Amino acid sequence: MNAKDSEAVLTKVSEPVAESSDTRIAADPVAVVLGAISALGAVASIAAVNWMAEDRSPERQRSKRKADAAVKDLERCCVGLQELFKRLHQSPKLFAGEGSSSAASPLKFGVHGPRVGAKDIRLLQQSVQDVASMMVLATQNALDVMAAIEDGELEPPDELFYGFGEAQEKLNKLLSERVTLKETVDRATMVAVDLTKLVQQLKHHRVT
Repeated sequence: MNAKDSEAVLTKVSEPVAESSDTRIAADPVAVVLGAISALGAVASIAAVNWMAEDRSPERQRSKRKADAAVKDLERCCVGLQELFKRLHQSPKLFAGEGSSSAASPLKFGVHGPRVGAKDIRLLQQSVQDVASMMVLATQNALDVMAAIEDGELEPPDELFYGFGEAQEKLNKLLSERVTLKETVDRATMVAVDLTKLVQQLKHHRVT
C-alpha cells in the first residue's frame, strides 16, 4: 500500500469520528412537542364556554382587556404555533426520528433523543424558548377571549364552538392513539391551522 492509498484509508476511517465528535445528545424532543400541543389545547379550551358559561352576575368584574385585542393577540399566537410546528419539520432527525430505530416508536419519553449537530441543537433551543413563550401567551389570551364570550362581548355561533371541540378531540387522539413522533408533529400542525381559522372567525362576532 503506497502513501496515497494509506492517506485515503485514514481519511475514510476518520470521517465518522469527526462527525460524531461534532454532535451532542439532544434533550428529549418529546418535551418540546408536548409543550406545543399543550399550547394548542389552551386555545381549543374555548370550546368549554359553550356548555359551562354562566350569566354575568353583578359582582363579577368585566375583563380589563377589550375583546378585539384579546382575539387579535390569540390569532397571533395561533399563527406563531403554526410557524413553530413548521420549524420542527426542518429537523427530521430530531422531530421525525429520521435515521433512527425510534422512528416507528410511539410518542414517549426516552427513545427520541438522538445525537445531533450544532444546527439542530440551536433549533431545539429556540423551539424550547418559543414553546415556553407561546404557552403563557396562548393560555392568557384564550382566558381573555373566554371571559369576553362569557361577558357577552363576543357571541360566536355554536358551529365555532363545535370547531374548537373537534380540535380538542384531535389533540386527545394524538395522546390516546400513541402515534409516532413524526405523525404527532404532522397532525398537530394541521390542528394549529384549524385553530387559527377558528380564532380568525371570532373577529366577526363582536357584539356592538
